[in-house]
Amino acid sequence: MPASYRDIAADLRQQISDGRYAPGDKLPMLTELQTQYGAGYQTVRSAIALLEQEGLVVAVRRRGTIVRERPEKRRITRSRQVFRDEIGYYFDPTAQPWVALEPPALRWGVVPVDLAGLMGLETGTEVLIRDRVMGDPQTRKPKQLATSYLPAELARGTRLAEADTGPGGIYDRLEEMGHRPLRWSEGVSARMPSPEEAEALDLPADVGVPLLRVVRVTASPTGEVVEVNDTRMSAEEFEIGYSIRRHTTARLSDANEDRDEEDH
Repeated sequence: MPASYRDIAADLRQQISDGRYAPGDKLPMLTELQTQYGAGYQTVRSAIALLEQEGLVVAVRRRGTIVRERPEKRRITRSRQVFRDEIGYYFDPTAQPWVALEPPALRWGVVPVDLAGLMGLETGTEVLIRDRVMGDPQTRKPKQLATSYLPAELARGTRLAEADTGPGGIYDRLEEMGHRPLRWSEGVSARMPSPEEAEALDLPADVGVPLLRVVRVTASPTGEVVEVNDTRMSAEEFEIGYSIRRHTTARLSDANEDRDEEDH
């Protein structure tokens, strides 16, 4: 039975994973793959297209299909703490050196449908939107997109609606407005970027690289949501990491405790 395009893709994927084809290496020509797998041209081409979609290979004109170089992944440690330095607040040590690569873009718009529920707002409600591109101050390379959504009734006519919100940023301003102490919660998900997001983060145009998405909810002590922050970054370059603690229900078994005592 002839190999299917999924079977061919799986085999090539495994060879790339095993290092038989290293980054920068050229895969066999389509005609060679046809002979190797006993498959037709379209089947082989579909297999390669699947690997391209996964970001494993890229078609280079006059060179063929090349195993794609992938950046070293950096871990962002979400320690469930909020930090602050002389500039303002940050939520992981990795991001501390990053700066806004350009002034924040401010606009009044409609709350996104998928965030309306988090903010306790009806679909179509007006909000203040603050967009920022954060990155390395030396290389000027963008690292993440951060968009804050604030209820229009809360932000209108205040410093929250100004480009420069002053020391401590919007969180100090919110606490000065009586919403102290602020509380935060967040969720992590992933999705594909829009063309504008891919361009802003300088993601490869010919490969589908997903976004790592961290949505953080800022609330007052009464539970009123005063801001939602939607942070997006390359899932190819970053991962979320955290320590795992042993809960009391996962205590060592008696046998393990006895073994530990013998070892000491």
